Amino acid sequence: MGGEIFRDPWGVPHLRAGSANGLAYAQGRVTALDRAWQLEVERHRAQGTSASFLGPEALPWDRFARRARLADTARRCWTELRRTDPETAEWVRAYVSGVNEGLASTGGADSGPAPAPDAGPAESGPGSADHPAGDPAGQAGSGSPVAEATPGAAPEFARAGLRPGRWEPWTPLAVWLSTHILFAGFPAKLWRAHITAHLGADAVGLFASDGPGTAGSNGWMVAGNRTTTGHAVIAGDPHRFIEDPGVYQQIRLSCPEFDVVGLAVPGVPGIAHFGHTGTVAWAITNAMADYQDLYRERLRRTGAGVEALGPDGTWHRAARHTETVEVAGEEPVEVEVIETDRGPVVIGGPEGLDDGVPEPGEPPLAVALRYPPRVTGDLGFGALLPLLRARRTADVDRAVDLWAEPVNVVMAADTGGGTLHRVAGRVPVRSEANGTALVPAWEPGHEWRGWHEPPRAGLTDGVAVMANQRGPATPLGVEFAPPHRAARITALLARQTRWSAADMSAIHMDTHLASATPLLNLLAALDDPTPNAPATAAGDPAPGGPLSTPAAALRDRLLRWDRRMDADSADAALFAAVRSAVVRRIAAHPAFAAAATPPPYPEVFRPWLALVPRVGHALEHLLSAGELFGVDRPAVVRAALEEVAARPPAGTWGDTHRLAPWRALPPTTPYDEPGLSGDHDCVLCTSPVPGLTDLAARGPAARYVWDLADRENSRWVVPLGASGVPGSPHHRDQQPLWLAGDLAPVLTDWAQLKKETDV
Repeated sequence: MGGEIFRDPWGVPHLRAGSANGLAYAQGRVTALDRAWQLEVERHRAQGTSASFLGPEALPWDRFARRARLADTARRCWTELRRTDPETAEWVRAYVSGVNEGLASTGGADSGPAPAPDAGPAESGPGSADHPAGDPAGQAGSGSPVAEATPGAAPEFARAGLRPGRWEPWTPLAVWLSTHILFAGFPAKLWRAHITAHLGADAVGLFASDGPGTAGSNGWMVAGNRTTTGHAVIAGDPHRFIEDPGVYQQIRLSCPEFDVVGLAVPGVPGIAHFGHTGTVAWAITNAMADYQDLYRERLRRTGAGVEALGPDGTWHRAARHTETVEVAGEEPVEVEVIETDRGPVVIGGPEGLDDGVPEPGEPPLAVALRYPPRVTGDLGFGALLPLLRARRTADVDRAVDLWAEPVNVVMAADTGGGTLHRVAGRVPVRSEANGTALVPAWEPGHEWRGWHEPPRAGLTDGVAVMANQRGPATPLGVEFAPPHRAARITALLARQTRWSAADMSAIHMDTHLASATPLLNLLAALDDPTPNAPATAAGDPAPGGPLSTPAAALRDRLLRWDRRMDADSADAALFAAVRSAVVRRIAAHPAFAAAATPPPYPEVFRPWLALVPRVGHALEHLLSAGELFGVDRPAVVRAALEEVAARPPAGTWGDTHRLAPWRALPPTTPYDEPGLSGDHDCVLCTSPVPGLTDLAARGPAARYVWDLADRENSRWVVPLGASGVPGSPHHRDQQPLWLAGDLAPVLTDWAQLKKETDV
């Protein structure tokens, strides 16, 4: 294809080719070389075939992927992309060709046609947009496990007994959809229904928070009138589950049309979220918009299949078929796939919930998911090439007009002084009830009626800050992140009149925890001890009187604490221990007993329905509310303080607040994961789950600083490294930088790069 692969000292690939399609091929190939195992895991997850080699633990996801029709939706979107934007379709196809070539060169990918005899053509076979017979979910070249992995394949393939398979042109769309289908957190509507049923509608607001299934980001833009160079700086960090290999791929893409550095999503061509073309740079944060709906469905079986009751009062035929999910080490599992006029049924069926147990007082329940790409056949891939070709903010603006999902807040700046701050993505216009609850499919008034116009915003005093708080996207959402991160970034930026790119890492690493205030206020109100009062044994009922002497000493220490969640802070560890004890005690209160048992929904939704994490993330609201269902909060806080005073943690916050990255397979030799600074509501957002664990599975999945004065002054870092190959020198070489808050330079001088190969 006439391309070249170069590497910088951190192993970051810099690709050069004679055309955009040649560059896409090179990107696909280098991604397969660096991330073969990751690509195949993501392909299988998108197809609902991951349990075939990861075993029963992956089965809940595979069930959901099949029932939500992710692969079939991706094929529909691919068919529509070919029809409406053939240039982008060919560009995606070139990327897939590079992926297949790269997988083949690892020693395992099939280089010929997919072997499944019943697969059909990739774009017109069973389950495609124009074939109603069902979804084989990747039977075409699914890479099913084989008795022995192909010699020369990556070690993970050998351990899993897996052979790298063959990507189809629609696979990148499936990977994108699979990665983001839960991004908007539609299962939170299940939580709202659950908590309302047991505690009433007023409880919903008490538990509002940036829930466990969402992912956020920090992002800020400083215009040229507030920088030392007179040109804008954009900085931030996306907060996602930390994975090994990482969810973002540092890369440079250069051809005669464009030269862009940025963070790509492995398995997807181009640079969608964070990029710098030399003359314009952009970045995104999650807008926290609500654009997916859940419909309660009344279904019945007939001799011909399944019917659903529609809003016109009549029964309508629902699409139905069954699929078989292979499970390593166990018998295959059959999954019934049903789709009504609203969308795929993701919970229950004609007989009710998946375990056949209806909720008390409810008829048999089925729930259908309606999400924009399933309705429109558009995943927004038409925005990807225009973003790479952008020269000014106006170009970025036009490109993201084509964006579909996830719905983001976009910030951009160019070398001419232009700035952009807007929402991008597709949010349906529908009734307010759709955004807050499960709505009845058999009642009128819950249909979609077009799309919202994405809101726009400006800068304030030369600054724009987004951290998933209520901002320009407020009219489009229901729940947003607490304002603490955004307020803290704004306050820090106000401390200087002029900023440089080099100054930004200090903001990335800020550990001040404003959300500690309600708990500390309750601690401050506790009574001093009676002289010579004995210490209270941990776990004893909270006394109604004064504190013990050890508890009072702990309280006073926490009130002197600087509220910084630093890894080397013993005070931060003590605060976290008290906080967790408070969370556990509130969750165990009889007032919440009924809510403690989640409904028997599919396991993939359980993180949104678990009471302890919900209390932990909403603790600030629960402690500040005027009344909390009869819970004596001062008594709860007193008991928690006494508990920790009797058995205080011996070390620092970083001793227990450690990185816990997700891996499809556990490493053969466990890594000694580092201790972390930060907390859920710090700018340095490394999220534990108070009351459950101090480990951090979520955090900054990358950090970036885009300098519009000189791209060579830009900086970036990822939690581990550029390579997904264990044992590679670049597998974890950036972690010391990431931990310290340092950033690697963005090198763009070809003379400073090492040529690796031609492609």
